[in-house]
Amino acid sequence: MPREDEQPGSRVDESATTPTRRRPVPRATAESYLSHGPSLVMALVACGVTFLLGVRFYVDSMAAVPTLLWPLYTDSPTAIALAALSLSTLLPTLDRPLSETPSNRPLAYLHTFAFVWLVKYGLWVAIALNRHPALYFGFDATALYAYWGIIGSHLLFVAVAFAILHYGRTTRGALGVSLGLLLANDIVDYGFGFHPPLRYEPGVVVPAATVALSFLAVGLAAWQFDRLAAREKE
Repeated sequence: MPREDEQPGSRVDESATTPTRRRPVPRATAESYLSHGPSLVMALVACGVTFLLGVRFYVDSMAAVPTLLWPLYTDSPTAIALAALSLSTLLPTLDRPLSETPSNRPLAYLHTFAFVWLVKYGLWVAIALNRHPALYFGFDATALYAYWGIIGSHLLFVAVAFAILHYGRTTRGALGVSLGLLLANDIVDYGFGFHPPLRYEPGVVVPAATVALSFLAVGLAAWQFDRLAAREKE
């Protein structure tokens, strides 16, 4: 059965290899990385390494944050953990097209959570580090990691989110809960003061941009995801 963004009679090769607004990562690209054992395992290993590096960034300040709030405080590691869980659901269907990946309501929630967290915090880092670029930008060894490395790795979050569109589905409930959790995350960050460590005070612009990204991420999910079919909700 063709997906919503494929028209009957369209050229299969073109639709599979050409980026579109709803599928910025072409289907063929997503298939090449996520449908085969070695590349999928490498993606999961990369998620594990990135998760550990992300936790290391937060570990010195985590003691001051209530334990139950850690998943909301450690923004990027939480995004990577959700991405790893989402990608792990592909392991039982290796060497099969992503379109044949099973879908149900719990999986729709998982894939939606992974998408919105990846998009929001993939973009948030670029905004936060460029709010006061003199504190981060440079070409010395420190800046290569603390600016270029971090921004580059976080923009890959967005690419992974767009790949999830090829096998994930969403529902109105998943979108609503996602928005609620992202806004709760914003309250924890800037209402309670448990925001990610920065080299400057966030002021008003960064919190406002963070809330805007919450709505943007959920809005993209609502537009780009295919909806879970009624027969798949059981």
